[in-house]
Amino acid sequence: MTTIYDIAKRSGYSITTVSKVLNNYTNVSQKAKKSVLDAIEELGYTPNSSARTLATNKSWMIGVVFAEHLGVGIAHPFFSEVIEGFKKHIELYNYDLLFVSRDMGLKQETYKHLKHRGVDGVMVIQSEGDDSVSSIPTVYIDRPLEKPGSVYSDNRQGSKLAVEYLFELGHRKIAHIAGDTKIFSAIERAKGYKETMEKLNLSVPDEYIVNGNFFSYEGGREAMIRLLSLQDRPTAVVVAGDHMALGAIKVIKEAGLKVPDDISIIGFDDIAVAQHIDPPLTTIRQDKDLIGRQAAIMLLNKIDHKTDDPTKIIPVQLIKRESCSRV
Repeated sequence: MTTIYDIAKRSGYSITTVSKVLNNYTNVSQKAKKSVLDAIEELGYTPNSSARTLATNKSWMIGVVFAEHLGVGIAHPFFSEVIEGFKKHIELYNYDLLFVSRDMGLKQETYKHLKHRGVDGVMVIQSEGDDSVSSIPTVYIDRPLEKPGSVYSDNRQGSKLAVEYLFELGHRKIAHIAGDTKIFSAIERAKGYKETMEKLNLSVPDEYIVNGNFFSYEGGREAMIRLLSLQDRPTAVVVAGDHMALGAIKVIKEAGLKVPDDISIIGFDDIAVAQHIDPPLTTIRQDKDLIGRQAAIMLLNKIDHKTDDPTKIIPVQLIKRESCSRV
């Protein structure tokens, strides 16, 4: 079996240098790193995980805690793309991922499980309430923190872009299908909608803001049914998530109306299917890959006891397709 001694002999560098390359230390020259990596490839060396753990006092495992309130777990497009961005970066440093499900809050049993497995760090997606993981280095997706440790999209700016675009198209009766009021991103998107409507001197009747629950297709359907039942029906709707927008569009069609001829719709996320539906969905794009990568960088810095990175707010972008029209 190939050992690090064999790699040292083949590469011409010391065992200490080989160890540094294997553990991604930065104080190794590019020449040395290349020679060691070439030797590793030539010899077909695979690090022994137990030995590496003993040598570095690390488990080389990262916990990923995700929400289950949508009933789809990490299959949700937003979660899966964020996790993929996180995974691609974290694996460059030879970490493995341990996925842990939790309902609406990170419960005590989850703490115990993560500590029992000895993870080096944790990423929590769409947390709610007290999701502190105590002494374990942790980063959060879609949760604001007073101290460093969170990565999220500029949700308010996304709603602002959506409302302003509809206003430019001549819409004045603009409603909002919101996410659940306990979710940070939903709260921020609703605030962005209200603030921009007020800035543009547009009235917001109470019935124009409808809770679509946890960003689900069914939540969008139910919310749109309520909006269509109004006597003073909106001409456009800013929807806090693409899945809800798909449900809303389905209801509009079932009512014998057309998007965007009768009602314009803007979503939020830019999931993969958004450009393929009829009509293609105008939406606010979140850079899900960047969110994941930034969370990975932040967590690695925490694990290595470097200075905490400040909270990162990731820019969003309005993607214009065919679900909005002028009035």
